[in-house]
Amino acid sequence: MPRRKETKYIFVCGGVVSGLGKGIVCSSIGLLLKAAGYSVNHVKIDPYLNVDAGTMRPAEHGEVFVTDDGGEIDQDLGNYERFANESFSKDNNITSGKVYQTIIANERAFVYEGRDVEMIPDVPNEIKRRFYALEDKCDFMVVEIGGTTGDIENLPFLFAAREVGREREAMYVMVSYVPFLKNVGELKTKPTQHAVMQLRSTGIVPDILITRGEYPMDRPRLETLGKRCFLEPDALFDDPDAESIYEVPLILEKQEMTAKIQSKFGLSVKKPDLKKWEDFVSRVTKPEKEINIALVGKYVKNGGSLHRDVYVSVLEAVRHAGAANKVKVNVVPFDATEFDPKELQKLHPAGIVVPQGWGSRGVEGKIAAVKWARENKVPYLGLCFGMQMAVIEYARDVCGLAGANSEEADSKTAYPVIHVMPDQKKYLEAHQYGGTIRLGAWPCRIKPGSILEEAYKKYGKTPNGLVEKEKEGEWRKWVWERHRHRYEFNNEYRKFLEGRGLVVSGVSPDGKLVEAIELPRSVHPFFVGTQFHPEYKSRPLSPHPVFVSFVEAAVGNGR
Repeated sequence: MPRRKETKYIFVCGGVVSGLGKGIVCSSIGLLLKAAGYSVNHVKIDPYLNVDAGTMRPAEHGEVFVTDDGGEIDQDLGNYERFANESFSKDNNITSGKVYQTIIANERAFVYEGRDVEMIPDVPNEIKRRFYALEDKCDFMVVEIGGTTGDIENLPFLFAAREVGREREAMYVMVSYVPFLKNVGELKTKPTQHAVMQLRSTGIVPDILITRGEYPMDRPRLETLGKRCFLEPDALFDDPDAESIYEVPLILEKQEMTAKIQSKFGLSVKKPDLKKWEDFVSRVTKPEKEINIALVGKYVKNGGSLHRDVYVSVLEAVRHAGAANKVKVNVVPFDATEFDPKELQKLHPAGIVVPQGWGSRGVEGKIAAVKWARENKVPYLGLCFGMQMAVIEYARDVCGLAGANSEEADSKTAYPVIHVMPDQKKYLEAHQYGGTIRLGAWPCRIKPGSILEEAYKKYGKTPNGLVEKEKEGEWRKWVWERHRHRYEFNNEYRKFLEGRGLVVSGVSPDGKLVEAIELPRSVHPFFVGTQFHPEYKSRPLSPHPVFVSFVEAAVGNGR
């Protein structure tokens, strides 16, 4: 492959355990470099054999993040977008499934001209090809290798990363866990020493070691760890648990991370401009007041513990909106499968969110939460499935359609106010689930005078602003929002529900798909449901207007 010097690579891998926050480290490095004036691209490597994350169980894998071009990807790509304040594509995610699928297709098409196709060199070559295809005009490529060093599925990606270092300028970062043993009151570095040794066995010597843990590392212990791992003191960084993930770039920069990277690549030192980021972090860590918001979902528990990863984009979007309103938002989860509205009465929340979901489990709990929010005039935000639940509740309890439901929850309901999209039936019948639902960014026309229009006009900015379209009649304001669903509002009930007070405030350009519903301010302070997922495009420096308006209404609710 031809050598070019423009793009420099930073590979980030993990040691000891997974779930350390490698994605936050990658996001932070990207933010620091971008703030120093460099262009940055990101790649997330997921070693699993799935082609994408679309068919994985949420309670096990966590959230599936959706890109503008319809990629269904691990949640870390969402962190990259949030920190970088820009959008990436499905090509920024590489899985073993994608790599092997391409190699097998090439073999069938005689691309290898009849030779035997082997793990080495063909798998690393395909991985590198995917890296190099993303290089166009970016100064740095930050690549996160998912999983933990020592996992067998990681090896082809580590081999590819090693080879990139021979063909491009590259540096290697290891993020490793340092456990604290409470019974002896001591941080233990031996697991990290073994992790670095495991990485070196693949031919990669880390340039930077970032320690992770519940407690900060003292400098003498950090330097001892450096000696055992053959690293100089300026290559050692500590990233202990922080109050907010958004503090991590500041924690790393305080230890001169940007200067270390620039020194490694022989670049002149440029300090990053972090003023806007510091202002945002200050609003997160020093709020003027606190409010409680209830989140009623079906994936809030994993075993006996609460599960945050499933709704991470929702939680972060609420946090962004809280910072914009100078409040700390405490999100209190409720399991929709065992939901009791009396628990909401005890919490007395300032607002209620019902997020995405699939299937029939927990449906009645979510509908009960919608009813409580509507009847008690508590600000409500329904996201995708949460919008559908709001339509069902309104049809049942306001319009008298007893038993109204979604075909997803009850295929025999007499009033299918939510039904399967006509072109989706063939996929369900053929058991074709992966990549067949409505995905990615689609345009939505906004109703004049609606709460939705007010939110976008008041708080919208790139990438969440209104677009003015000519010759589109009175509904000429457009937005582009991301989707991930198979079921839709049933237009056979649209006139009936609108005639009884439900407001359709967002539609597809052709008017055939209902994208958003709401209730007038005259009957409710804030009651909005969106078929799209505004949380996917909310970012610290451009919080999503729908969430900002929702939190604003919750603050005004005075609870």
